[in-house]
Amino acid sequence: MKFSIERAALLDAVSQAQAVVERRNTIPILANVLMEATPEGVSFKATDLDIEVIDKAEAQVERPGGSTVSAVLLHEIVRKLPDGALVQLVEDQAQGRLEVTAGRSHFSLATLAREDFPVMASSDYAANFSCPAKVLRRLFDKTRFAISTEETRYYLNGVYMHVAEAEGGRTLRAVATDGHRLARVDAPLPEGAEDMPGVIVPRKTVDQVRKLLSDDDMQIAVSVSETKIRFVTPQITLTSKVIDGTFPDYARVIPTGNTRELKVDAKDFAKAVDRVATVSSERSRAVKLTLDEDRLTLSVNAPDAGAAEEELAVAYGDEKLEIGFNAKYLQEIAAQVDLEMATFLFNNAGDPTLMREGDDHSAIYVVMPMRV
Repeated sequence: MKFSIERAALLDAVSQAQAVVERRNTIPILANVLMEATPEGVSFKATDLDIEVIDKAEAQVERPGGSTVSAVLLHEIVRKLPDGALVQLVEDQAQGRLEVTAGRSHFSLATLAREDFPVMASSDYAANFSCPAKVLRRLFDKTRFAISTEETRYYLNGVYMHVAEAEGGRTLRAVATDGHRLARVDAPLPEGAEDMPGVIVPRKTVDQVRKLLSDDDMQIAVSVSETKIRFVTPQITLTSKVIDGTFPDYARVIPTGNTRELKVDAKDFAKAVDRVATVSSERSRAVKLTLDEDRLTLSVNAPDAGAAEEELAVAYGDEKLEIGFNAKYLQEIAAQVDLEMATFLFNNAGDPTLMREGDDHSAIYVVMPMRV
Protein backbone atom coordinates (compact mmCIF):
# COMPACT_ATOMS: atom_id res chain seq x y z
CA MET A 1 0.00 0.00 0.00
CA LYS A 2 1.29 3.42 -0.97
CA PHE A 3 -0.63 6.68 -1.24
CA SER A 4 -0.28 10.45 -0.79
CA ILE A 5 -2.96 12.60 0.81
CA GLU A 6 -3.37 16.20 1.93
CA ARG A 7 -2.85 16.73 5.63
CA ALA A 8 -6.32 18.35 6.14
CA ALA A 9 -8.15 15.42 4.52
CA LEU A 10 -6.11 12.90 6.49
CA LEU A 11 -6.71 14.76 9.76
CA ASP A 12 -10.49 14.82 9.20
CA ALA A 13 -10.60 11.09 8.48
CA VAL A 14 -8.35 10.04 11.35
CA SER A 15 -10.12 12.39 13.82
CA GLN A 16 -13.39 10.61 13.13
CA ALA A 17 -11.72 7.21 13.58
CA GLN A 18 -9.82 7.91 16.78
CA ALA A 19 -12.94 9.33 18.44
CA VAL A 20 -14.61 5.91 18.13
CA VAL A 21 -11.59 3.94 19.37
CA GLU A 22 -11.60 3.12 23.10
CA ARG A 23 -8.44 4.27 24.90
CA ARG A 24 -8.25 1.20 27.13
CA ASN A 25 -8.37 -1.99 25.12
CA THR A 26 -7.74 -5.62 25.92
CA ILE A 27 -7.85 -6.39 22.17
CA PRO A 28 -4.91 -4.57 20.51
CA ILE A 29 -6.48 -4.45 17.01
CA LEU A 30 -9.38 -2.33 18.35
CA ALA A 31 -6.95 0.51 19.04
CA ASN A 32 -6.10 0.63 15.34
CA VAL A 33 -7.60 2.28 12.29
CA LEU A 34 -7.90 0.14 9.15
CA MET A 35 -6.74 1.97 6.02
CA GLU A 36 -7.69 0.49 2.65
CA ALA A 37 -6.39 2.12 -0.53
CA THR A 38 -8.07 1.52 -3.89
CA PRO A 39 -7.79 3.39 -7.21
CA GLU A 40 -10.93 5.38 -6.15
CA GLY A 41 -9.39 6.66 -2.90
CA VAL A 42 -8.71 5.60 0.69
CA SER A 43 -11.14 4.49 3.39
CA PHE A 44 -10.42 4.70 7.12
CA LYS A 45 -12.34 2.32 9.38
CA ALA A 46 -12.46 2.16 13.18
CA THR A 47 -14.63 0.20 15.60
CA ASP A 48 -15.14 -0.51 19.29
CA LEU A 49 -17.37 -3.50 18.39
CA ASP A 50 -20.48 -1.39 19.15
CA ILE A 51 -19.86 1.44 16.67
CA GLU A 52 -18.17 1.23 13.29
CA VAL A 53 -17.21 4.34 11.34
CA ILE A 54 -15.87 4.42 7.77
CA ASP A 55 -14.53 7.68 6.37
CA LYS A 56 -13.62 7.99 2.68
CA ALA A 57 -11.02 10.48 1.47
CA GLU A 58 -9.50 11.43 -1.85
CA ALA A 59 -5.87 10.45 -2.29
CA GLN A 60 -3.26 9.72 -4.93
CA VAL A 61 -2.98 5.92 -4.70
CA GLU A 62 0.18 4.48 -6.23
CA ARG A 63 -0.18 0.97 -4.83
CA PRO A 64 -3.53 -0.38 -3.56
CA GLY A 65 -3.56 -2.33 -0.32
CA GLY A 66 -4.46 -2.11 3.33
CA SER A 67 -2.99 -1.96 6.81
CA THR A 68 -3.88 -1.06 10.39
CA VAL A 69 -2.06 1.34 12.67
CA SER A 70 -2.72 2.97 16.05
CA ALA A 71 -5.54 5.49 15.50
CA VAL A 72 -4.56 7.75 18.40
CA LEU A 73 -0.86 7.79 17.46
CA LEU A 74 -1.56 8.52 13.79
CA HIS A 75 -3.98 11.29 14.76
CA GLU A 76 -1.41 12.92 17.05
CA ILE A 77 1.25 12.80 14.32
CA VAL A 78 -1.01 14.26 11.62
CA ARG A 79 -2.33 16.93 14.00
CA LYS A 80 1.21 18.19 14.60
CA LEU A 81 2.19 18.31 10.93
CA PRO A 82 2.23 21.76 9.28
CA ASP A 83 -0.87 23.00 7.44
CA GLY A 84 -0.88 22.24 3.73
CA ALA A 85 1.59 19.37 4.01
CA LEU A 86 1.34 16.44 1.59
CA VAL A 87 1.57 13.22 3.59
CA GLN A 88 2.83 9.99 2.07
CA LEU A 89 1.94 6.66 3.71
CA VAL A 90 3.78 3.52 2.63
CA GLU A 91 3.32 0.03 4.07
CA ASP A 92 6.45 -2.04 4.58
CA GLN A 93 4.97 -5.54 4.89
CA ALA A 94 8.31 -7.26 5.50
CA GLN A 95 9.03 -5.11 8.56
CA GLY A 96 5.40 -4.79 9.70
CA ARG A 97 5.69 -1.01 9.59
CA LEU A 98 3.85 1.97 8.15
CA GLU A 99 6.19 4.73 6.94
CA VAL A 100 4.64 8.20 7.25
CA THR A 101 6.51 11.04 5.52
CA ALA A 102 5.67 14.74 5.28
CA GLY A 103 8.38 17.15 4.16
CA ARG A 104 11.37 16.53 6.41
CA SER A 105 9.36 14.60 8.99
CA HIS A 106 9.44 10.81 8.93
CA PHE A 107 7.73 8.30 11.22
CA SER A 108 7.84 4.51 11.26
CA LEU A 109 4.78 3.02 12.98
CA ALA A 110 4.02 -0.56 14.06
CA THR A 111 1.14 -2.23 12.21
CA LEU A 112 -1.17 -5.19 12.77
CA ALA A 113 -2.56 -7.48 10.05
CA ARG A 114 -5.66 -6.13 8.33
CA GLU A 115 -7.13 -9.67 8.32
CA ASP A 116 -7.49 -9.46 12.12
CA PHE A 117 -9.61 -6.31 11.97
CA PRO A 118 -13.19 -7.10 13.11
CA VAL A 119 -16.07 -6.69 10.69
CA MET A 120 -19.46 -5.63 12.00
CA ALA A 121 -22.15 -8.07 10.91
CA SER A 122 -24.51 -6.68 8.29
CA SER A 123 -28.14 -6.12 9.16
CA ASP A 124 -31.45 -6.23 7.32
CA TYR A 125 -32.81 -2.74 7.88
CA ALA A 126 -36.57 -2.45 8.37
CA ALA A 127 -36.63 1.24 7.48
CA ASN A 128 -34.50 3.34 5.14
CA PHE A 129 -35.11 7.06 4.87
CA SER A 130 -33.40 10.37 4.21
CA CYS A 131 -33.42 13.19 6.75
CA PRO A 132 -31.93 16.72 6.61
CA ALA A 133 -28.90 17.14 8.87
CA LYS A 134 -30.47 20.09 10.70
CA VAL A 135 -33.54 17.99 11.62
CA LEU A 136 -31.44 15.18 13.10
CA ARG A 137 -29.22 17.75 14.82
CA ARG A 138 -32.25 19.32 16.51
CA LEU A 139 -33.57 15.93 17.65
CA PHE A 140 -30.24 14.95 19.25
CA ASP A 141 -29.10 18.37 20.51
CA LYS A 142 -32.31 19.05 22.39
CA THR A 143 -32.48 15.63 24.07
CA ARG A 144 -28.96 14.43 24.77
CA PHE A 145 -28.49 16.57 27.90
CA ALA A 146 -31.15 14.42 29.61
CA ILE A 147 -29.48 11.04 28.87
CA SER A 148 -28.85 9.10 32.07
CA THR A 149 -25.27 8.29 33.08
CA GLU A 150 -26.42 5.63 35.57
CA GLU A 151 -25.11 2.35 34.17
CA THR A 152 -27.51 0.18 36.17
CA ARG A 153 -30.40 1.72 34.22
CA TYR A 154 -28.68 1.03 30.92
CA TYR A 155 -31.93 1.41 28.94
CA LEU A 156 -31.84 5.15 29.79
CA ASN A 157 -28.25 5.58 28.51
CA GLY A 158 -29.36 6.84 25.10
CA VAL A 159 -31.96 8.67 23.02
CA TYR A 160 -35.14 6.74 22.22
CA MET A 161 -35.94 7.31 18.52
CA HIS A 162 -39.34 6.11 17.34
CA VAL A 163 -42.46 6.92 15.36
CA ALA A 164 -45.16 8.48 17.56
CA GLU A 165 -48.69 9.78 17.25
CA ALA A 166 -48.93 13.54 17.80
CA GLU A 167 -51.73 16.09 17.40
CA GLY A 168 -50.81 16.82 13.80
CA GLY A 169 -50.36 13.16 12.79
CA ARG A 170 -47.44 10.73 12.96
CA THR A 171 -44.05 12.15 13.83
CA LEU A 172 -40.39 11.16 14.25
CA ARG A 173 -39.74 11.53 17.96
CA ALA A 174 -36.63 11.55 20.16
CA VAL A 175 -36.89 11.15 23.95
CA ALA A 176 -34.28 11.06 26.71
CA THR A 177 -34.66 10.98 30.48
CA ASP A 178 -32.62 10.26 33.59
CA GLY A 179 -35.57 10.16 35.98
CA HIS A 180 -35.02 13.78 37.11
CA ARG A 181 -35.68 15.53 33.80
CA LEU A 182 -37.08 14.50 30.44
CA ALA A 183 -36.78 15.91 26.91
CA ARG A 184 -39.20 15.04 24.11
CA VAL A 185 -38.68 16.48 20.62
CA ASP A 186 -40.73 15.88 17.46
CA ALA A 187 -39.84 16.30 13.79
CA PRO A 188 -41.81 15.70 10.57
CA LEU A 189 -41.88 11.98 9.73
CA PRO A 190 -39.58 11.37 6.72
CA GLU A 191 -40.86 9.31 3.82
CA GLY A 192 -39.81 5.69 4.35
CA ALA A 193 -39.64 5.93 8.16
CA GLU A 194 -43.21 4.71 8.76
CA ASP A 195 -42.14 1.15 9.64
CA MET A 196 -39.12 2.16 11.70
CA PRO A 197 -38.78 0.11 14.91
CA GLY A 198 -38.27 2.13 18.08
CA VAL A 199 -34.57 2.05 19.02
CA ILE A 200 -32.43 3.45 21.85
CA VAL A 201 -29.39 5.16 20.28
CA PRO A 202 -26.45 5.01 22.76
CA ARG A 203 -24.90 8.21 24.12
CA LYS A 204 -21.54 7.59 22.39
CA THR A 205 -23.29 7.09 19.05
CA VAL A 206 -25.30 10.28 19.54
CA ASP A 207 -22.04 12.18 20.20
CA GLN A 208 -20.37 10.71 17.10
CA VAL A 209 -23.36 11.29 14.81
CA ARG A 210 -23.57 14.88 16.03
CA LYS A 211 -20.16 15.53 14.43
CA LEU A 212 -21.59 14.61 11.01
CA LEU A 213 -24.45 17.10 11.14
CA SER A 214 -22.77 20.50 10.77
CA ASP A 215 -23.91 21.13 7.17
CA ASP A 216 -27.58 22.23 7.19
CA ASP A 217 -28.07 21.39 3.51
CA MET A 218 -26.77 17.84 3.76
CA GLN A 219 -29.17 14.91 3.56
CA ILE A 220 -28.36 12.02 5.89
CA ALA A 221 -29.40 8.50 4.83
CA VAL A 222 -30.69 6.67 7.91
CA SER A 223 -31.30 2.91 8.14
CA VAL A 224 -32.85 1.28 11.20
CA SER A 225 -33.26 -2.35 12.28
CA GLU A 226 -34.15 -3.92 15.63
CA THR A 227 -30.47 -4.16 16.56
CA LYS A 228 -28.61 -1.51 14.54
CA ILE A 229 -28.84 2.03 13.21
CA ARG A 230 -26.77 3.46 10.35
CA PHE A 231 -26.12 7.07 9.32
CA VAL A 232 -24.57 7.76 5.90
CA THR A 233 -23.19 11.02 4.48
CA PRO A 234 -21.35 11.32 1.14
CA GLN A 235 -18.02 10.70 2.93
CA ILE A 236 -18.83 8.87 6.17
CA THR A 237 -20.78 5.75 7.13
CA LEU A 238 -21.47 5.26 10.84
CA THR A 239 -23.09 2.02 11.98
CA SER A 240 -23.98 1.36 15.60
CA LYS A 241 -25.62 -1.28 17.70
CA VAL A 242 -28.63 0.03 19.62
CA ILE A 243 -29.25 -0.54 23.33
CA ASP A 244 -30.92 -3.89 23.94
CA GLY A 245 -33.63 -2.85 26.37
CA THR A 246 -37.12 -1.42 26.70
CA PHE A 247 -37.49 2.32 27.10
CA PRO A 248 -40.01 3.19 29.85
CA ASP A 249 -43.49 4.57 29.13
CA TYR A 250 -42.37 8.20 29.21
CA ALA A 251 -45.88 9.56 28.44
CA ARG A 252 -46.95 8.74 32.01
CA VAL A 253 -44.55 11.28 33.53
CA ILE A 254 -45.47 14.16 31.23
CA PRO A 255 -47.97 16.29 33.19
CA THR A 256 -51.20 17.23 31.40
CA GLY A 257 -52.99 19.20 34.13
CA ASN A 258 -50.45 21.94 34.86
CA THR A 259 -52.33 25.25 34.57
CA ARG A 260 -50.10 27.85 36.27
CA GLU A 261 -48.29 29.49 33.36
CA LEU A 262 -45.08 31.50 33.56
CA LYS A 263 -43.53 33.23 30.55
CA VAL A 264 -39.98 34.46 30.93
CA ASP A 265 -37.08 35.54 28.70
CA ALA A 266 -35.08 32.30 28.40
CA LYS A 267 -31.60 33.90 28.30
CA ASP A 268 -32.32 36.26 31.22
CA PHE A 269 -33.71 33.34 33.22
CA ALA A 270 -30.67 31.08 32.58
CA LYS A 271 -28.24 33.87 33.54
CA ALA A 272 -30.17 34.71 36.71
CA VAL A 273 -30.19 31.03 37.79
CA ASP A 274 -26.44 30.87 37.15
CA ARG A 275 -25.79 33.99 39.22
CA VAL A 276 -27.78 33.01 42.31
CA ALA A 277 -26.53 29.41 42.18
CA THR A 278 -22.98 30.67 42.66
CA VAL A 279 -23.40 30.58 46.44
CA SER A 280 -25.22 27.24 46.64
CA SER A 281 -23.52 24.09 47.86
CA GLU A 282 -22.23 21.93 45.01
CA ARG A 283 -24.05 18.84 46.27
CA SER A 284 -27.62 20.09 46.07
CA ARG A 285 -27.41 23.30 44.01
CA ALA A 286 -31.01 24.05 44.94
CA VAL A 287 -32.68 27.25 43.70
CA LYS A 288 -36.06 28.42 45.01
CA LEU A 289 -38.48 30.08 42.60
CA THR A 290 -41.08 32.35 44.19
CA LEU A 291 -43.83 33.33 41.76
CA ASP A 292 -46.20 36.22 42.36
CA GLU A 293 -48.09 38.68 40.15
CA ASP A 294 -45.76 39.26 37.14
CA ARG A 295 -42.73 38.76 39.36
CA LEU A 296 -40.27 35.90 39.75
CA THR A 297 -37.79 35.83 42.63
CA LEU A 298 -34.91 33.35 42.44
CA SER A 299 -33.19 32.68 45.74
CA VAL A 300 -30.52 30.43 47.22
CA ASN A 301 -29.78 29.95 50.88
CA ALA A 302 -26.59 28.05 51.67
CA PRO A 303 -25.93 28.28 55.45
CA ASP A 304 -22.21 27.60 55.13
CA ALA A 305 -21.61 29.93 52.15
CA GLY A 306 -24.21 32.69 52.11
CA ALA A 307 -27.41 33.65 50.34
CA ALA A 308 -28.41 35.20 47.02
CA GLU A 309 -31.59 36.61 45.51
CA GLU A 310 -32.56 38.06 42.14
CA GLU A 311 -35.85 39.35 40.80
CA LEU A 312 -37.10 39.10 37.19
CA ALA A 313 -40.09 40.74 35.52
CA VAL A 314 -42.20 37.95 34.00
CA ALA A 315 -45.69 37.20 32.73
CA TYR A 316 -47.48 35.33 35.54
CA GLY A 317 -51.07 35.87 36.64
CA ASP A 318 -51.84 32.91 38.90
CA GLU A 319 -51.75 32.48 42.68
CA LYS A 320 -48.46 32.66 44.56
CA LEU A 321 -46.18 29.61 44.26
CA GLU A 322 -42.88 28.58 45.84
CA ILE A 323 -41.01 25.69 44.22
CA GLY A 324 -37.39 24.45 44.25
CA PHE A 325 -35.22 22.96 41.51
CA ASN A 326 -31.70 21.73 40.91
CA ALA A 327 -29.97 24.76 39.36
CA LYS A 328 -28.07 22.64 36.80
CA TYR A 329 -31.30 21.11 35.50
CA LEU A 330 -32.94 24.52 35.12
CA GLN A 331 -29.95 25.92 33.23
CA GLU A 332 -29.73 22.95 30.87
CA ILE A 333 -33.43 23.09 30.04
CA ALA A 334 -33.39 26.88 29.55
CA ALA A 335 -30.38 26.45 27.23
CA GLN A 336 -32.53 24.40 24.81
CA VAL A 337 -34.80 27.38 24.04
CA ASP A 338 -34.13 28.83 20.59
CA LEU A 339 -37.06 31.25 20.77
CA GLU A 340 -36.98 34.32 23.00
CA MET A 341 -39.53 33.17 25.54
CA ALA A 342 -39.63 30.05 27.72
CA THR A 343 -43.05 28.91 28.93
CA PHE A 344 -43.21 27.03 32.25
CA LEU A 345 -46.36 25.23 33.37
CA PHE A 346 -46.64 24.42 37.09
CA ASN A 347 -49.15 22.53 39.19
CA ASN A 348 -47.81 22.72 42.75
CA ALA A 349 -44.50 22.55 44.62
CA GLY A 350 -44.36 18.74 44.61
CA ASP A 351 -45.37 17.96 41.03
CA PRO A 352 -43.26 17.82 37.84
CA THR A 353 -43.00 21.06 35.88
CA LEU A 354 -43.42 21.29 32.11
CA MET A 355 -41.41 23.68 29.91
CA ARG A 356 -41.67 24.49 26.21
CA GLU A 357 -40.36 27.13 23.82
CA GLY A 358 -42.96 29.89 23.61
CA ASP A 359 -46.07 28.35 22.07
CA ASP A 360 -44.14 25.66 20.17
CA HIS A 361 -45.32 22.20 21.25
CA SER A 362 -42.83 20.20 19.14
CA ALA A 363 -40.27 20.22 21.97
CA ILE A 364 -41.26 19.82 25.61
CA TYR A 365 -39.23 19.31 28.75
CA VAL A 366 -40.17 17.97 32.17
CA VAL A 367 -38.19 18.63 35.35
CA MET A 368 -38.82 17.23 38.82
CA PRO A 369 -38.82 19.73 41.70
CA MET A 370 -36.78 19.38 44.90
CA ARG A 371 -37.36 20.50 48.45
CA VAL A 372 -35.76 23.79 49.48
